[in-house]
Formats: sequence, structure tokens, C-alpha cells
Amino acid sequence: MPLTGPSAAIGAALFNAAQMALFELADGQFTLLPFDTKGTPDGAVAAARLAVAQHAGVVIGPLFSGEAKAASAVTAPAGINMLALTADQKVAAPGVYVLGFLPGPQAARVVDQARSQGRTRLGILAPADDYGRTVAEYLKNQGPQSGISITGLEYYDVAGTDLAGPLKRLLKNASRQPGEVGFDALLLPDEGSRLRAAAAAVAAAGIDPAQTRLLGTMLWEDSRPESEPALVGGWYAAAAPAAHADFAARYAKAFGARPPRLASIGYDATALAAVLARRGGPRPFAHQALINPLGFAGVDGLFRLKSDGTNERGYAVMEVVAGGPPREVAPAPASFQAVY
Repeated sequence: MPLTGPSAAIGAALFNAAQMALFELADGQFTLLPFDTKGTPDGAVAAARLAVAQHAGVVIGPLFSGEAKAASAVTAPAGINMLALTADQKVAAPGVYVLGFLPGPQAARVVDQARSQGRTRLGILAPADDYGRTVAEYLKNQGPQSGISITGLEYYDVAGTDLAGPLKRLLKNASRQPGEVGFDALLLPDEGSRLRAAAAAVAAAGIDPAQTRLLGTMLWEDSRPESEPALVGGWYAAAAPAAHADFAARYAKAFGARPPRLASIGYDATALAAVLARRGGPRPFAHQALINPLGFAGVDGLFRLKSDGTNERGYAVMEVVAGGPPREVAPAPASFQAVY
């Protein structure tokens, strides 16, 4: 983890969370060894070499995709599996398991919830960056089996201020006849001021929120969506809220401050390793143990690792409420036998 450098604060929080999991779930045979990546690929390589030299059974981290790619070149030849904390799916591979919240499945969850309410025509207004393109491509690749028809897709420049123009093009391309809104759900996979600007542009275009539900990913969670009237009533995917709230309260009690959002991934990665270690055996962190199809119950809800290194999570769907906390529209599943 990045224990020094520009990302030292998040690295420290991740390590705090990892220590929580150690004390709450591990037995006396489990040892947690911290190695500083310094937040750089070169630092991650050096840290990975130290981990290999210390005969690590499994590596938790690194945090950033560049670090994970670099470090895996050291851990993979040594036969050590990695629980990377990044959300970059391109890092995933057999032996490199990505635990971060993948954007595509988040979008698919909230879109599926809209479909269950009869909203089957989807428009996508997305930032022209890796995140926005990843979300759009994931939904496009799902194809007809999802029961959703993507009637329009438009990207906007993340450095620009013109969101009315891309929205106008989206409306024109999605409409089957003049004056018609060609979708009954509109996905806005962005955050912060850009998200609020996009929602304001939707309202200015006269799109009726009663007819077109605004949808989002976990990026909405920390974007104060309730402060933008146009986002009120919108839905977004989220980790299981009750479980995360309990973790945050325990973290605050232990360390005197609420954890940053990513800290819970450090907890779950360590908890997973600790539980597997307690089961014993000559190779507790082997591939087959990590990809248990029943999954694991983490502080962010249900998750399981897949053979290709990606993950599957059980997400809840939340609704933005004016001036207050969000309302849970649909709970996260309790088991993978009942996923959505």
C-alpha cells in the first residue's frame, strides 16, 4: 500500500482497515506484513520483491492499476496470488484478482432495476474518459439478453463546459419522431460538478423526470446528489449500506475518524485472506479457494472472485432524496443464488 508519497493518507486508512480485519477475524498464525509501494509502479515492484522474499502466502494490494500491473510481474512468477485493490478491470488476470468496485456491473445493476419497473429504453450521456467508455461498452456488450435497448449514446469532453450540446445530439439520435424523448431511463455515469451540470442540462432540456428516470453508479454516492434538484428521484448503485455503515462506525471508534470510502476494500481483502488461512491446508490461498462460487460476505456486501480475475458484487439501488439521506429502493442480494 502507498504508505508514503501523495497517496499516503489513503494507504494509511487501507492499512488501518486491514489491521481491523486482522484483530477481528484472524487466528494467531496469521501475520500481516506492510510494504510501502510509495504510490508508484517502481515502488510496487520493490514492495513485491520484499513480499516474495518474506515468503508471503498472498499479496493484498496494490491500490493503483499501474502499481498492480508492475507488481504482478514479480508475484505471478513466484506463484503468489494478488488481491489487488484497484477497480481497473484491465489489470485482472488469473492470479491477479481485482477487488475494486467495477463500473460496468454497477451500471448494469441500476439499469436492471429500471428494467424491472418497465423502463427498457436507455439513453447514456457519459464522460469521454476511461470510466465513461468502460460503462458504455459493458452495457453494449450485454446485448439483448439484458432486456434493455440502448437507444442513444453520447460522450462529452471532460475538460469542457458544454453539456447542452451533447445532450441535444443524444435526444436527436434517440428520438423516433420530432419532440419525442427516445428513452425512459438516462444513465449519467459521472461525479461531482460534472454530474450536477449534466443533470441541470437534462432539466433545462425539459425532460420530465416522471417519464425519464436518471440513473447513476457509485460515483453519485460522494457527489452530494441531493444538492441538485434535477437528481432528486434518481437511482444509483451502491454497496450494501447497512453493512458498510457498521464497518464505518467500528473504524471511527478504533481510529477516531470516519474511513475514506475505499478503506472497506482493504478490510474485505484482509478478512478474506484471514478466513481462508483459518481453514488451513497446504495452500489456503490457492486459485480454487479464492474463486469459491458461493462468494464471501464482506462489509460492502456479497462478493466473489471469478477465474478471470474480475469480481462479482451484490449491489443495492438507492434513490436520491431532497435534503436527506438516500432511500434504499432495492436491497443487495443475500446470496448469489438470488442475484437480481
